[in-house]
Amino acid sequence: MLKRRQLPRPKGFSLLELLIALAITGILASIAYPSYLTQVRKGRRSDAIQALSQLQQAQERWRSINPSYAPNNLLATAWPDGLGITPTTVGTHYTLSIGDDASEAGYTANALARASQAADTACSTLTTTISNGTVTHTPQACWSR
Repeated sequence: MLKRRQLPRPKGFSLLELLIALAITGILASIAYPSYLTQVRKGRRSDAIQALSQLQQAQERWRSINPSYAPNNLLATAWPDGLGITPTTVGTHYTLSIGDDASEAGYTANALARASQAADTACSTLTTTISNGTVTHTPQACWSR
């Protein structure tokens, strides 16, 4: 009796196994990617928080030698004739502005989200309000530290 010669078993993946692995990877990626983008946007908020903090310090410097806080048109003007603050944050994710309410008692400073950061709808505008020495940050949930 002759022995049948067995063929070696093929190594690797079959097409079906490969398609199943790709489908699972696609499902996992579709779940993880939006969560990743949310965390990236949350991290970019620190760009606005830091810029508003610098703006607040520049306003206090300005107020120490002037009778009122600086208006928006002096935001980018070099110190000592203005605040010397670039209207766009370092990461270019936000645009800074000072509200029309700048007076001797206070002001409102805003950081408005730009480009892809604008998708951060709940926190697209971060605001610092100074009124008679009291600082208020809105929306409060976006200012987590």
